[in-house]
Amino acid sequence: MGGFTFCCGDFVNMMDAKGTVTAEILEMIEDDPRVCYINSDSTVGRVAEAMKKYPDRVLDTGIQEMNMVTVAAGLAKEGFIPFVQTFGPFLCVRALDQIHNDVCYNDFPVRLIGTHAGLSSGYGPTHNTIIEFGIMNALPNMTMVAPCDANQAKKLLRASLDYPGPIYIRIPRGEEPAVYADDYDYKYEIGKAIELSEGKDLTIIATGMGVANSVQAARQLQEEHGLDIGVIDMHTIKPIDKEAIIKAAQQTGTIVTVEDHNILGGLGSIVADVLMEAGVPARLKKIGVPDTFVEYGYPEQLYPHYGMDAAGIAKTCLEFLGK
Repeated sequence: MGGFTFCCGDFVNMMDAKGTVTAEILEMIEDDPRVCYINSDSTVGRVAEAMKKYPDRVLDTGIQEMNMVTVAAGLAKEGFIPFVQTFGPFLCVRALDQIHNDVCYNDFPVRLIGTHAGLSSGYGPTHNTIIEFGIMNALPNMTMVAPCDANQAKKLLRASLDYPGPIYIRIPRGEEPAVYADDYDYKYEIGKAIELSEGKDLTIIATGMGVANSVQAARQLQEEHGLDIGVIDMHTIKPIDKEAIIKAAQQTGTIVTVEDHNILGGLGSIVADVLMEAGVPARLKKIGVPDTFVEYGYPEQLYPHYGMDAAGIAKTCLEFLGK
């Protein structure tokens, strides 16, 4: 599985997507007069300095996520490209009315960045964000993306500058393993999955934090069991890359989806829809958060509990293959 570097599950060589995203947006503000940055009660350090320099384009609405989205819609109406960043659970749920009416209905190019995605916050059910895929997939005009590491998040931000309509960007809290090496230059396109490896026995289609664990699981299955496992980085949930899904199903006939999200309405459900509509037969197994409010704990505790770590993914793949 060449062409990328994976950092093992002991969480060394981590990259903070949240901090990287903020830094990249501040650089984009310097480069592009259309770019605005709006956050919720988080004006410190470089952000505070940028606010003094660009008071009309760097804003802090305080803990008012609904107002923040409406402000962003107003800026977009005037020709700006606003990037909104706050805690995911307080963006995709609390401000859903404003996202639906002010942003999506008007098809404004607002970039909504929900941090602390999935189970990464460690703050329990009220702060776990496990429903964005289903919600954003159902909103007309919305694009839904979940970068797998900090470098990919930077590529996404740059690609979003000339992308039409609203985008919801899902990133974890931080400390996520790097899937792609710093010096690895790869093509990134919104809506186009990245095939990390082809497989003959089974294909894992993963998104967000699930990609790193899936890569490690595929290597484990190859080294310990001689299995040929494909891995697809499905960084865009909507529009989903149908061609990549159909190709994987035709090659292996067996697909496992991995997502830090409710298995109802998420990546696995969307993949199943694609296969059914295309009439392509394949066996499908979903790995993710069961349809329940999750126990308290940090991701390094919860992922193994729900079989979402590398060992759990490998175990599920083996069982699904009847090994």
